[in-house]
Formats: sequence, C-alpha cells, structure tokens
Amino acid sequence: FFLLISIIYTFAQEKEIELDPVTLSTSLSAQKISQTGRNIISIPGEQFNKLPVHSVDELLRYVPGIEVQTRGPQGSQSDIVLRGGTFEQVLVIFDGIRLNDPNTGHFSSYIPIAPAEIDRIEILKGASSAIYGSEAVGGVINIVTKAFSAKKTQEPDKKLQVNAEGTIGEYKLINGNFGGFYQNNYTSIGGGFLTNNSNGQLQRGARGFFHNNTASLSLKQWINDHWNIALRSAFDSRDFGAQNFYTTFVSDTASEKVTTSWNQLQLQYQGNKHIVAINAGYKAVKDHFAFNPSSVANENHSYLFQTVVIDNYHVSTNANLVSGVQYQQKWIRSNDRGNHNLNQMAAFIIWNQILNRFSYSPSVR
Repeated sequence: FFLLISIIYTFAQEKEIELDPVTLSTSLSAQKISQTGRNIISIPGEQFNKLPVHSVDELLRYVPGIEVQTRGPQGSQSDIVLRGGTFEQVLVIFDGIRLNDPNTGHFSSYIPIAPAEIDRIEILKGASSAIYGSEAVGGVINIVTKAFSAKKTQEPDKKLQVNAEGTIGEYKLINGNFGGFYQNNYTSIGGGFLTNNSNGQLQRGARGFFHNNTASLSLKQWINDHWNIALRSAFDSRDFGAQNFYTTFVSDTASEKVTTSWNQLQLQYQGNKHIVAINAGYKAVKDHFAFNPSSVANENHSYLFQTVVIDNYHVSTNANLVSGVQYQQKWIRSNDRGNHNLNQMAAFIIWNQILNRFSYSPSVR
C-alpha cells in the first residue's frame, strides 16, 4: 500500500553530541536546559524522518503533555493545547518571530517550514506571558531552523545534508518530503518542500480530500566577525474537505482553503558582552471557507507585521540581562467579521541569575 524512499547524505568533518543542549525558549537568551529551572522538551529535527508523521502538528502529538486537537489528516487543521489551556493560550515562535494568526488563532499549526530545515523544536510548558505576551499563558512552542541557528566557523568546513521521502497509497495518496541544508564558513542555506495529497474517502455528499503543500527557503550570511544577516521566504497552501469540522448539520459539506505567505528578516550583532538582534516578519493569510456549494463563502484576509529588538547583555558567568521592545500591527479584512486594525507595542526586561544552585528569572513586560 505504500512505497517509502529515504535518501540521506551527510558530509561533515565531525559529529557532535550535545548531552545538555542549549535552549532559547525560557528567557530569550541561550541557556542550557539544566540551568533554566523550567519544564522544557527539545525535539531534534531529525525525528521527523524517524517517526510515521507527515506534518509538524503530527510530530507534536508524540510529545508528552501536548494535546493536538486534529480535525483533518496530515496537516489539514489542528489546534495545539498545553496544560489544559486553549489553543489561543499557546504561542508558536518561528526563529524569534511569533507565528500565531491574528484572525482566528486556529492556524498556529500551519507552520510554513519544510522538515529538512528544522534544527529542533523546543516546547516550554507553563506560563511565560511576562516574557512573550498574553498568548503564552499555557506555554511556548519554539521552532529553530538550521540556517538561522548556524554558527560561523573559522576553519574550512563544509556540511551538506539532503533528505527525501515519498509515499503512495490508496485514495490517490501521494506524500513527498525533500530538502537540504548547506553550510560553509560564513554562509548557511536551507530549503525544502513538503506535500500531502489524497482524494479522501467518500463522506456524506463530499470527500475527505486534502492537498497541503509547503515550500520554504532560508539564508544566513556572516558579514564579518560580529554581524550577520538571515532571510527567509515561505509559502503554505492547505486545501481540504472540512465537513463537520464546525457543525453537525446534515447540510454541512464544507471545504476550506488556507494560503499563507511568510517573509522574515534577522540582523544580529555579537560582541564580547552584548548580543543584539533585530527581527522583522510579515505574514499574510487568506482563508476561503464554503459551508456548502449553495452558500456564500466566507473570505477572510489577515495580515501581521511585527518587529522585535532584543539586547542580551552578559553581565557575568552566572548572570545576564535581556531587554527589548516589540511592535505588532494586525489587519483583518472579512466579509463576515468586518474590517479591523490593531496596533500593539511592548517593552520587556528580564534578569537571569544562577546563585547557589538556584536559578532566578524575574521579568517585567
């Protein structure tokens, strides 16, 4: 019923095993998990190829403490819940930029990234609103990609990784997942494509079809020993049968199509004491929902522009001070919800201290 092809090619001079990996989830600064005092799970990106999953939300279902409320298969639609909260109380961060949709909050699982680009996924359980804002009441899911997290190397060193998988099956099921990552001294490039398709089983007057596709490309370039710039562009399209996703009516033969474009920029300075990062992102989402063929479709367009400036000051071996400002501008244009604009600005400061085997992270936002 299925054909599986897996090609993995890796060229590197050496392999490293991190027994205590670094995390960015707890306080916007790099800390070892053993020193954070927080409940954190870190999933390497390679796990995607080792488990029977076809989307990021399916991968998260294997993490203890996370409830993924799935309505459709293979990334069609799902909500992410942590510690009994709601889907609106879980913040998804993508290389330092929040991904939550300003329209409904339902699209946080529509992560525009190919699996080949993922370095790790960090899950922070528990309230973090003082650091990240109101969406982080239940917790944070932080997705870190290989290109954006790549470090500059001094010695001539090249790394190339290529992954490809394919599956075919009943109901014209076709899955494809391929991508790669390349890194040399000053340049890192990642990209890939993920596709899940099926005509679906016959339901009541409709089929449970899905055609979900994601393409992404990222680049990081070190300008000199202190400055680097990173860019990303991605496109995500989900077209699926949504019968009885929202109602139990007999007249419900719904279908839905959600398209997302994502563009991101990061400029970073690394000095002896300070690490300063300027992040900016723009997200545009178009949601077309038809309850049945005779009804007027709901057309929702949402846009999100955001920028975050963070300064991480290394005070001492066991202390650092994180401060920054954040700005968000949200637009919604909808034929059933109206037109709305919202502007938000926040300033925050966080003190991280390790003292006598205790870790302290007071923060104000």
